Amino acid sequence: MNPYLDDDLVALQESVRRFATDRVAPGYAEREHTRVLDRGLMREMGEMGLIAPELPVELGGLGLGCLASGVIIEEIGRADFSMAYAQLLGSLNGQILAHHAAPEIARPWLERLVAGDALLALALTEPQAGSDAGALRLRMERDGDHYVLNGEKTSISAASQADAAVVFGRTGRPEDGARGVSAIFVPLDVPGVTRTTFDCHGQRAIGRGSLFFENVRVPVENRLGDEGAGFVQVMQGFDFSRALIGLQCVGAAQQSLDETWVQVSERRAFGQPLSAFQGVSHTLAEFDTQLQAVRLLCLQSLWLKDRGAAHTAESAMSKWWAPRLAYDTIHACLLMHGHGGYDRGLPLEQRLRDVLGLQIGDGTAQVMKTVIARQRVGRKGVPV
Repeated sequence: MNPYLDDDLVALQESVRRFATDRVAPGYAEREHTRVLDRGLMREMGEMGLIAPELPVELGGLGLGCLASGVIIEEIGRADFSMAYAQLLGSLNGQILAHHAAPEIARPWLERLVAGDALLALALTEPQAGSDAGALRLRMERDGDHYVLNGEKTSISAASQADAAVVFGRTGRPEDGARGVSAIFVPLDVPGVTRTTFDCHGQRAIGRGSLFFENVRVPVENRLGDEGAGFVQVMQGFDFSRALIGLQCVGAAQQSLDETWVQVSERRAFGQPLSAFQGVSHTLAEFDTQLQAVRLLCLQSLWLKDRGAAHTAESAMSKWWAPRLAYDTIHACLLMHGHGGYDRGLPLEQRLRDVLGLQIGDGTAQVMKTVIARQRVGRKGVPV
């Protein structure tokens, strides 16, 4: 019994798990090999309402709460970590467009997004400004009724496949820090945009890469939020996505743990099932306990968001703890499968590589702990 999930959310969970098991999981390894996200599968997710269901009905969503998004991403994450990005990027960018874009910009793109017809990226990180996101150098210079963008974004999820991106750039002086950063929505088929793809350790179907902007002209009406305040306004949506990332990682870890409980109950050594040995069963019991705890923490964050309550600390806790716990859980499960777990015939090694990336991307553990500390004692108490 989960206190955050009512009967409707439990029914949604069961429906998504069936879809994830039957339609998503079978292509997990193949999509890593091709390094391409399955757009047909994305459209199936869209038809089922599994992308950004929290968006208002008038913008193409289902008007469900953020908890529904959490339920969905955990179940898709069980089946294919990269395909879960369709929901993660959909909800993150969908919230940004819904709250900060002009209606004539937001409506057509959101309709495509929730239908699974468009994949949106979030372009924040730069080569010299990873965790220090307030030190961005990409320039957004006003030229009449357009902004002209010049610079590079790097380590961007779906960089090579996205149809458009929320791009952060500097409209103010460098000494203004985050207060001089603005956000703008950029279709990636405009002249002056080029892309590269990285050869990453995991998450190969969604992929990461760089976006280069050379004299890219974007209409002023594509700006998101006020000029010079985009970073402060738009980044508030990250409290939502951090909880979703936590559940995405929990899904991959829980699936690995469920498979391993079966494995150790069936495989025998010295005349007994492996589960009879406390070094095996107690280890799995510890991970089971901790996964349940971090799941509840992630759901609490979404529950607070649904009620308009502060959830910054809870989301940061979810973001640093869940990826690390997921990695440790899957690592232990892989070892308990012996050489079979190390071999690519089982999905454990692929999941291990996939979840590792989120100990880096979207905010490191150190950054998240700083966020938590500032929530407790204020920015003056933790200035760096």
